[in-house]
Amino acid sequence: MTHDTTPVDLTNSSTREVEASRRRLLYVVPIAAFTALAVVLAWGLTRNAQEIPSALIGRSVPEFTLPPVKGRILGLSSGDLRGEVSLVNVFASWCVACRAEHPLFMRIAANKTVPLHGINYKDRPDDAAKWLDTLRDPYTRTGADFNGRVAIDWGIYGVPETFVVSADGRIAYKHIGPVSEEALANTILPLIARLRAEATEAQR
Repeated sequence: MTHDTTPVDLTNSSTREVEASRRRLLYVVPIAAFTALAVVLAWGLTRNAQEIPSALIGRSVPEFTLPPVKGRILGLSSGDLRGEVSLVNVFASWCVACRAEHPLFMRIAANKTVPLHGINYKDRPDDAAKWLDTLRDPYTRTGADFNGRVAIDWGIYGVPETFVVSADGRIAYKHIGPVSEEALANTILPLIARLRAEATEAQR
């Protein structure tokens, strides 16, 4: 009986196993990445962009001071947002969606529903002034955020965005996108009424 005494090349065997593992990874990694991306996208499509929570909810408004938009007298600062419930709207003349909500804001201003303040985001002074002069100005105070620094502190994703601010200067709600009749009637106005009642109760 003879025995095979040929030595086994363990080095080549290990190399082949490593190469096989690498080839498997070349197939598995792209599939796993694609699956993860598909899950994230599917989740995103089921989310209402207007309901994305803000980390600033419940916190005091960021400290800031903005000069008035060209042609206006009153600028806007964090100190102006204390003492009464108010709305803060971030807008720009180049923002198409801002035009959709503007008539609603004009009605709020005409009915004196709630003080409405504006933050003009990354706009040219002449363009911002022309926009408000043409469409009319619903804002009590309007600050010009030329470089967008203040908007970043507010956690702005894009324009328009609107915030409900409580009487003690805290951000109570954030609405992303143009404010609609439905959002105003079902969410924003009821919240304003509740915040006003809470502020009145706190003063007693």
